[in-house]
Amino acid sequence: MYLLAVATSLLISSAWGHPSARSFSDVCHQIEDSISDASDVYYPGQLLYFKGVGHYMTSSSQHSACVVEPGTAEDVGVILTILGSTQTPFAVKGGGHTGNGGYSSTEGVQIAMYRFSEVTYDENAQTATIGTGLIWDDVYTALAPHNVNVVGGRVTGVGVAGFTLGGGYSWLTNQHGLTVDTLTSFELVKPDGSVVTVTESSDSELFWALKGGLNNYGIVTRFTLKTFPQGQVWGGLITYTALVLEDVAAATAKFAAEVTDPKAAIITSANFLLAQPGVSQLLFYDGPSPPDGIFDDFLDIPHFTKDVSTRAFLDLVKVAPANLTGNQRGAFNTAPVQTLSANIVNAMFNESLFWGGRLQFSTGSFISYDIEPFLPSHLSHNTSPSAWPPTRDTAFLPQCLYFAWISPLHDNVFHDAMRQSVEQIQRVAVQEGQQGIDTAPPYTNYALFDTPAELIYGDSLPLMRSVKARIDPDNVMDLAGGIKI
Repeated sequence: MYLLAVATSLLISSAWGHPSARSFSDVCHQIEDSISDASDVYYPGQLLYFKGVGHYMTSSSQHSACVVEPGTAEDVGVILTILGSTQTPFAVKGGGHTGNGGYSSTEGVQIAMYRFSEVTYDENAQTATIGTGLIWDDVYTALAPHNVNVVGGRVTGVGVAGFTLGGGYSWLTNQHGLTVDTLTSFELVKPDGSVVTVTESSDSELFWALKGGLNNYGIVTRFTLKTFPQGQVWGGLITYTALVLEDVAAATAKFAAEVTDPKAAIITSANFLLAQPGVSQLLFYDGPSPPDGIFDDFLDIPHFTKDVSTRAFLDLVKVAPANLTGNQRGAFNTAPVQTLSANIVNAMFNESLFWGGRLQFSTGSFISYDIEPFLPSHLSHNTSPSAWPPTRDTAFLPQCLYFAWISPLHDNVFHDAMRQSVEQIQRVAVQEGQQGIDTAPPYTNYALFDTPAELIYGDSLPLMRSVKARIDPDNVMDLAGGIKI
């Protein structure tokens, strides 16, 4: 079936001449005629079409000619071969959590990976094989009966695929590193349609490039990750009003400077919502109760709401939904810094107030600065290198900006504001003597759409490009959006 489909697609492409002569709809029907019964194609007006093109942010969605839901890796190969031979733009969507338009959406053929939804735990190998159509909630649910976990997303609703291919910061990162540091193999559909299992021993350069290299080398259908014992955790969400912003900023800076327990982590989100500043404070401890003193400063501040307890890992993740705004436009950006000094923390709080107040008049609905401390050692857990981060000599911290707004007429206003805000935060870091800020590699999963690949990947780029030339000599994956190398 596979070889027949490949031959057919090539013959039709040759007969019809230049690929622009063919409509995207024609390609959709060619795919429909070539894939197995394990897969389906949906068209505008069908319910599963709308599911397939939908994204976390409306600005990240496009109306494609069709949605293809492959059910086997072999069918993904058939699809990729047809798309390559017809030079048809396409996109691959896992969880749809990207903040950048066109990264996992297209006007051509949308591939939705929902059917790759298995989680298989191997007790002997202490690994889990995970389909790329899942969100992390699904993975945690499947692994909980085994009392194990993987290094995955921190809030509910985040997709497995993009998160992992971009690096992966987790509640468990201080203990075990990034998600890419725990990968043992990929099931990859290469641009020529072949299905391979990529490990460090089978192809060390491709294995390296896939760890942080996003969608540049084919379509990953399954990851195999190391697992770790997981019991109950402690933590949850506290919200604070504008009256105590200085206290929360001080507690955040103190935590970043003084807490060295690798089981402890926080995310402090300085928000501007409904024309009011406030804070969403996530606390995490990998154990049923934290040692005295670690979180006392946060717990002592008068709060608006509080949901903190000993609970299951998934229960803690679910206290913080990824989509706080719903059906709005939005974007992420990132300001990597060396350390989270009081100056940097205060600068991020000040930026939330400045831009929140200003952008509410441009249909801004939610302005958020996520302050994310990690230990300086958090990049030291890798047993093999990865394409991202390009250097582990300095562990830059990936501070996140998330802006949401209503009108597409204001897209440029918000994108420009995010760029200016990152510049201001990093200016403060430079002024206090932090080194290497101008070349610090932005976290791929937070980076705004126009962030240069040269900045993100730095010294990794030459080898990444060499691997790309070998694996994808016809640049099939360049037909898909994203950070292109």
